[in-house]
Amino acid sequence: MRSDVTSETTRTLIEDAFERRSELTEDDLRALAPHIETGLGALDRGELRAARPAGGTWQVDTHVKKLILLSFLTRRNTAAERSAGRPQSYDKVPLKFEDWQDSDFEKARVRVVPGAVVRYGAHVAPGAVLMPSFVNIGAYVGAGTMIDTWATVGSCAQVGERCHISGGAGLGGVLEPIGDDPVVIEDEVFVGARSEIAEGVRVRRGAVIAMGVYLGRATPIVDRASGEVFYGEVPENAVVVPGARSVGDRPGLSVYAAVIVKYADERTRGKTALNDLVRD
Repeated sequence: MRSDVTSETTRTLIEDAFERRSELTEDDLRALAPHIETGLGALDRGELRAARPAGGTWQVDTHVKKLILLSFLTRRNTAAERSAGRPQSYDKVPLKFEDWQDSDFEKARVRVVPGAVVRYGAHVAPGAVLMPSFVNIGAYVGAGTMIDTWATVGSCAQVGERCHISGGAGLGGVLEPIGDDPVVIEDEVFVGARSEIAEGVRVRRGAVIAMGVYLGRATPIVDRASGEVFYGEVPENAVVVPGARSVGDRPGLSVYAAVIVKYADERTRGKTALNDLVRD
């Protein structure tokens, strides 16, 4: 799927409007609105993405964040219909499943447990399971992935296929600054309960993040065996637990660090439970 599913004309209009966003008139916004809606629809279907894999790396599309930010100017707050088990809301972004019928869910092949909140403009691929959780606009949830209870997938965060984002885990969102990369969770990643991954961190394929690991771009990720330190990226198949490392000039002090305790392979995964993988 091409990343430039919106036309060059639309992209040019949005780029220009974003540069002039503080000067846009009501007429400008009315003219821009159909292009914004086309882009949000492409995001919702997964045709347009904030980032996508490209030859071993990830290609970030800043156009998506500009599109979303401009939508807050072209749309107006609206009170959503209130119903049993659904609190009243007043927002510029409708819920993804607000008007869906049984046939829509059957076609999409997604399971949505009561309490799951997904904003329009987030894509949820076939086979995904959403427990009571929150998925923000611009996010992408891959096929066969579970977003567990009280987990959050922030704006523009990208989650691959066959992942498990455990209860209470948080994947940070990013709309501004425009140049910042989104959080990327590649295929077959396990993120443990109450972990937080933010600031454009990339977790490579097959990694296992233990419960309570906090990762930002400045968090040292230390390979216990080699001593190598990574920042902003968890290597493929790494098993990561929370830890600490000493401050060089103050041996009595330590600072938070994430520690790679081992690397999981397919043989290990076939014989070992996830809880065992994160144990020393």
